[in-house]
Amino acid sequence: HVQLVESGGGSVQAGGSLRLSCARAGPTSSDYCTGWFRQTPGKEREGVASIDSVGITTYADSVKGRFTISKDNAKNTLYLQMSSLKPEDTAMYYCAARFYQSCTAKPDDYDVWGQGTQVTVS
Repeated sequence: HVQLVESGGGSVQAGGSLRLSCARAGPTSSDYCTGWFRQTPGKEREGVASIDSVGITTYADSVKGRFTISKDNAKNTLYLQMSSLKPEDTAMYYCAARFYQSCTAKPDDYDVWGQGTQVTVS
C-alpha cells in the first residue's frame, strides 16, 4: 500500500521560506492526484494546494502567489515551496493522495495521508 512521509517543517520568521517534501513509498504511480492540506487546533483541515496526474495545479486563495506545489515522479516526491510566510500559515501540514486523476479540495476525497509536519511562523 502507498505510504506518505512529510519532512521539511520547522520554525521561521514572517517573510521567510520553507520547502516541504512528501516522499511516497509502496506502489507508485504518477496517475493520481496529490495535495497538501493544513490544520490548526480547533479548525477543520483545509486544502492548500494540489497537483493532478497531468500536472495541473490548484491553490487556496490564501496562498496563491506565495506557495508552489510540484512533484518529481522519478523521485516519488511531492513538494510545497512556501515563501513570504505569514503567522497565519502556522499549522500542521499534511500531504495526501487521491486515487483519481483529478483533484478536489475536500479532505474526505483523499485516500492516503502522511503523519504531518509542523510549520510555525512568528
